[in-house]
Amino acid sequence: MNKNSQTKNIVMLATACDLTNIVYARISKDFSITTVIVEEPVSKMLLLKRRIKKTGIFNVAGQLLFMLCIAKPLRLLSVKRKREILKNYSLTDTDIPSEKIKFTSSVNNNETISLLQELKPDLVIVNGTRIISKEVINCINARFINIHAGITPLYRGVHGAYWAMAMNDKEHCGVTIHYIDTGIDTGGILAQGIIVPEQADNFTTYPYLQFAIGTELFVEVIRNFINGALEEKNAPNGSSNLWYHPTLGQYIYFRICKGAK
Repeated sequence: MNKNSQTKNIVMLATACDLTNIVYARISKDFSITTVIVEEPVSKMLLLKRRIKKTGIFNVAGQLLFMLCIAKPLRLLSVKRKREILKNYSLTDTDIPSEKIKFTSSVNNNETISLLQELKPDLVIVNGTRIISKEVINCINARFINIHAGITPLYRGVHGAYWAMAMNDKEHCGVTIHYIDTGIDTGGILAQGIIVPEQADNFTTYPYLQFAIGTELFVEVIRNFINGALEEKNAPNGSSNLWYHPTLGQYIYFRICKGAK
């Protein structure tokens, strides 16, 4: 599609991370994104308090041990594999141009609402933010569409590919593009794709494979939106589950018993 023929105003709502950069860079090849509203990260202390309230202090302690003892070393050891994935799919994680960015402390504050009302987008593409409130969703006449690293509704929450591998559910190891509603990854499904991890892949590289497939699906979804041909898809069979970070014990168990890396 020629950008000059684009008739919709597209705004991005996201967190600052390399996956957001990847989404922006790929979509920008085909469509003009007017502005990227970048949400500041939630404080680590507040995040810990929320996780303890949801899952308990012992579970959170196990998650922290996993992040420190497993995820951090894996990330350092997987830099080469990450670059290989980006190269194979002609993707880049180059920083978003600074002139495109507007910062906000939260996607759910009045500042964000004012920005969206000022920008008047037809479409808001989302990546990595906290749950968007009903007030924000309803503050403009636009659709909010998210890229989720998992097959919904089976793998809502975080690390959908890892948990699919841990559950020996490779047919549902993938990525979803869906409408945003006020639930956690519960919006109508617009597109889904499956990844096939290689031997070199692990917990830290699955998301790059998911976003490599997912960004192409996102481009297709945006094109259908502009052409008025967007349709929701049927959800895959299975129960709806919300997943969190694995604990150190869970990772060791699934690594030994299921081969999930």
